[in-house]
Amino acid sequence: MFFSCLIFTQYADAETPPWNQLSPEAARIIERAGTERPGTGAFLHHDHDGTYTCARCRAPLFASDTKFDSGCGWPSFDDALEGAVAELPDADGHRVEIRCARCDGHLGHVFRGERMTAKNTRHCVNSVAMDFTGGTVEQAFFAGGCFWGVEHLLESEEGVISVDSGYMGGQKNNPTYRQISTGTTGHAETVRVTFNPRIVSYETLTKLFLEIHDPTQKDRQGPDVGTQYRSEIFTTNNAQKATAHQLLALLKKRGYDVVTEVSEAALYWPAENYHQDYYKRTGKAPYCHSRVSRF
Repeated sequence: MFFSCLIFTQYADAETPPWNQLSPEAARIIERAGTERPGTGAFLHHDHDGTYTCARCRAPLFASDTKFDSGCGWPSFDDALEGAVAELPDADGHRVEIRCARCDGHLGHVFRGERMTAKNTRHCVNSVAMDFTGGTVEQAFFAGGCFWGVEHLLESEEGVISVDSGYMGGQKNNPTYRQISTGTTGHAETVRVTFNPRIVSYETLTKLFLEIHDPTQKDRQGPDVGTQYRSEIFTTNNAQKATAHQLLALLKKRGYDVVTEVSEAALYWPAENYHQDYYKRTGKAPYCHSRVSRF
């Protein structure tokens, strides 16, 4: 007899996904592209070492050493973390809007050519659209079968701050578990790993991921079958992409018929609450994930 993610949850009721709860003012800005009054933001004169993150999904956005005083009345940054911010034409037809690349939340606008810094760029960001954490923070996204087991085996690694389960790689916005389980939305069950790269490297986490699931199984993992259970690494920057390809090449050189895909990270949709920390809450053990030394 085998157990599967689908069998356990096919009749579960939907719950609010684990994004941060937004105040009415934050919702007005992040969800409806509003703007806070100049000179009023909590981070306007904020000056601490660390990382500015998305107030809704907690994705890292800006390093503190890129922040500068532009005199515009909103927090300004002359650079964003690679792959963290999406740019698109503003509805006014003139400006360039910036949004969180992981949750599509509105952040503000970007301006170039003002010559305020050597990078000649100003990301003008609403304070209420951001949060702040001390130190360096990075995120990794891995898909390798039912996300319960991947989450469970990654979250105990030293340097990992948090791991949560969600969906990435599909076409439908804000999908539910029932929808992705049909295999028609294009999403993969994906875990998001937030970690301190000064304690644990992305390479170490990727090696662990490739050892806790079978990277030679295509569109399945153990008893779970379907494209939503595929093996895939979603990278947020070029350094992650290079590391992923290097490790997969090494496995192939060692004789493994690896089918793991490497793709650019896109919108990440958190799974329902009943999927989060499943094994920790239930006391059960992973049914198709265990560590096998491959490196």
